[in-house]
Amino acid sequence: MIRLLALPIAAALLTSAAPVRPPRIVSINPCIDAVLVRVADPAQIAGISHYSQDPRATSIPLGIANRFHATSGTAEEVVALRPDMVLTGPHTEPATVAALKRLHITLVQYKVPESVAESITQVRDIAAAVRHPERGAALAARIAAAATPSRATPVSALIWQSGGLVPGSGTLPDELLRRGGFRNMSAAYGLKKWDVLPLEYLIAKPPRVLLSTAAAETGEDRVTSHPAVRRLAHHIAVAPYPTRLMNCGGPTIIDAMARLRQVRSGFAA
Repeated sequence: MIRLLALPIAAALLTSAAPVRPPRIVSINPCIDAVLVRVADPAQIAGISHYSQDPRATSIPLGIANRFHATSGTAEEVVALRPDMVLTGPHTEPATVAALKRLHITLVQYKVPESVAESITQVRDIAAAVRHPERGAALAARIAAAATPSRATPVSALIWQSGGLVPGSGTLPDELLRRGGFRNMSAAYGLKKWDVLPLEYLIAKPPRVLLSTAAAETGEDRVTSHPAVRRLAHHIAVAPYPTRLMNCGGPTIIDAMARLRQVRSGFAA
C-alpha cells in the first residue's frame, strides 16, 4: 500500500526496519532535486525531474544535473526505474500515484515551503528519508546561516516577475526580502499573497528597489523600459533577480540571500 507522507516523516523512517541497502530514489520535482543531490549518494538517485536539466528552470548546476537520468514524471518512466521511493511536490499525476500504489512503492509528497523554517524542516526530512540525516543537518545549518536577518534599516523593494506578478506576505520570497534588509512594498499596494500589480500603481508609489526577473533573463522588460519608469530612474533602482531564485527553497535560499545582500549593499545602512 502506498504511503502518502507529510512532514515530518524523519522519525517514522528512522525507526522503521533498516533496509538491506540505501533506498533507490526518484524525484519528479526540481526543487526536491536540488536538495536530493546534496544529501543522497549519487548511486541512490535513479532519476530527477527533466526541469533540472533545463537552464531556464534548474536550481542545480547543469554539470551536476546532467549526471543523472531525467524523467518527465510519467508513471511509465518512473516505474521503469524501479525506485524504492518517489519524492515529489504537492501535485502528482493520478496515473503515477495509481502505478506506485499498485507496485507498493512509497510516495512522499512535499508542500511548497513558505518560510525559511519550513524549508529547513523539509531539507532535514528529505535527508532522513534517504538515510543521511547528518547531511541534512549540515545543509540546514548553511541555510540558516545564510538567512540570518540583516540589521540594516529596511529599504523598500518589490520583486517583479513577468506580467507584473509579485510575491506578498506569507511567501518565502517575502521573508527573504525582510531577512535581506528590505521592506516588501506588496502590502502597501493592498496586494494578496501572490498578485498582479498594475504598472500605474508602481509608478504612483515606486519602491526604492525593483528586483526584476526579466531584467536578469533578457536585460529589461516592459516595466524597466517603460518611459514613465525611466523618468523615475532617480527613485527606482532596477536590480536583476534571476527567476531560478524564485522557484525553490532549500539550498536556493543560500543563493537568493547572497543576491539580496549584494543588492542591499549598494544602499546606505
